[in-house]
Amino acid sequence: MPATLVVWTLTALIILAVLTQKWWEPRLSSRGVDAGLPWRWWLSGYPKTALRIWWTWRRLAYLNGLSVSMTPNRQVIGRNLVVQGTALKPKPPRRTWPVPTRHGLVLRVLLHPGQTPAPYYSAAQAMEHAWRVYAVRVTSPRRGQVVITVTATDPLTGKAPVPGVSRPELLSADVGRTEDGEPWLINLRKIPHWLITGATQSGKSSLLASLVLGLSPQPVALVGIDCKGGMELGLFGGRLSALAINRTEAVGLLSGVVDEITHRMSICRTAGKRSVWDLPEGTRPVPLVVIVDELAELYLTDGSRESKEQAEVCSTLLLRVAQLGAALGIHLVLAGQRVGSDIGPRVTTLRAQLGGRIAHRTHDEASAEMTLGDINPDAVVTAQSITEDEKGVAVVAMGGRWARARSRLVTTAEAAEIAWTDPPANPFLTQPDSVEFTKGGNSA
Repeated sequence: MPATLVVWTLTALIILAVLTQKWWEPRLSSRGVDAGLPWRWWLSGYPKTALRIWWTWRRLAYLNGLSVSMTPNRQVIGRNLVVQGTALKPKPPRRTWPVPTRHGLVLRVLLHPGQTPAPYYSAAQAMEHAWRVYAVRVTSPRRGQVVITVTATDPLTGKAPVPGVSRPELLSADVGRTEDGEPWLINLRKIPHWLITGATQSGKSSLLASLVLGLSPQPVALVGIDCKGGMELGLFGGRLSALAINRTEAVGLLSGVVDEITHRMSICRTAGKRSVWDLPEGTRPVPLVVIVDELAELYLTDGSRESKEQAEVCSTLLLRVAQLGAALGIHLVLAGQRVGSDIGPRVTTLRAQLGGRIAHRTHDEASAEMTLGDINPDAVVTAQSITEDEKGVAVVAMGGRWARARSRLVTTAEAAEIAWTDPPANPFLTQPDSVEFTKGGNSA
């Protein structure tokens, strides 16, 4: 009797806590207690989803061709007559019990001998409908098994959480969160150059601001090119080591960056190193990140000879930075609405050098195709499904993988704090006294 009473009491308390979560959670948060745990999912959503997976697994596997019969599909009758038909009693693949995560669950499936992961990739949408969840992602990290990651609800709704206080890795910035609820990290050491596309008001500038916010406390030099008069990147004031607000200034700045690349090459050659990261930390040049907002402004011309020449020079300089800069600690982050051959010469070649791709909401399929088409066709479809209400939501593709993510919103106070942050001293080895560049690449 006492044991039964304890069980009933605990059950009643758990149910009461779940039903009143919306009342006590904000009050605990206001007192500094991390109450943002998904109690409702762990206590009610997860058991219900796990039981639904267990109950529907055999039938789902049979209908989607995941089951395999252990008996032959041919039968010999008499001496020479062979009858072929569908084998009976198909056996579904074995799977582990679903393990809960913060926003869903994970289970592993052991493949039958001779099976490949391809049928499981195709059955992902059927799993979403059968289990009544937001998304199902199938991967195969090891031979002979697949991992099914279930996301119960869309974690990109609402505001992205504030990054933690832990010290980030150099050239890595926490800019939001991904669809599995994990931090969205842009790591320029792993993927040195990035391309960001999307329609107007889709969240490109917010993402650039989040990136600057994440890099500003680090010993990293930031230079900007904002041909909209500096309205976006100009908010970061003194934290930028240089800022070009028109194409003439951009030519001078990029010329200085290419000169810096040449100088760093000389340093590595003299030291017998293949990369600045192989140099001793005390002699290593400061990492340099070139951020370009509205890339198309560097390529568009008014038909005049001078305008065409400037566009041609910008195209050449950007391509040289992309091809040569990674090993020398110089990185590119380019943002624009469209990045196709229609905006100027050598854009397609430049795009091929940008390993990280981020596509926000687009107006047409071609824009998403330019960014993600060479990564995965499913990523293109997902990018097109982003609505106008999902500002900041994007599809991130890198290393052959892709996922949905959402950048956090940088407040006016945070932007002002960035503007008062001092940049690293003398980031340009070629211009120790000044980082303002004229058209010829010399200091102003």
